Amino acid sequence: MPRVSELFFKTAIVFLILGVAAGLQMAISGDHGAFPAHAHINLLGWVTSAIFGGYYALNPAKAERRVAMIHYGLYTVGLVIMLPALYWMLAGGHPEIEPAVAIGSLIVAAAVLVFAFVVFSAAETVRSATAATAR
Repeated sequence: MPRVSELFFKTAIVFLILGVAAGLQMAISGDHGAFPAHAHINLLGWVTSAIFGGYYALNPAKAERRVAMIHYGLYTVGLVIMLPALYWMLAGGHPEIEPAVAIGSLIVAAAVLVFAFVVFSAAETVRSATAATAR
């Protein structure tokens, strides 16, 4: 499996654990005010990261490109900024943290555009050594 796929899958599992923990915290406390953050943790952190990992696993030539790791880094940094800030803003009643949520959201949006570039770009063809020597 390409390294970027493995990183996306491992990151997805971390966000799954965090999403479940956030859900449990809301259930135990009876305060569901942070449900939008819980949904973002699960959908952007767990599901979307896993989908990115699957895409790169199915497209190993694209996974080997430098832009794939840029996509991973940008997306992960965006989530790490946005999701805790969103949770803190909603669960803790801290509206002053909203600029951090916005910054993280913009980074995530940029990462999604990078992924769109990867998807719509032509796959690089890799010639094997035997094909090159057969000429």
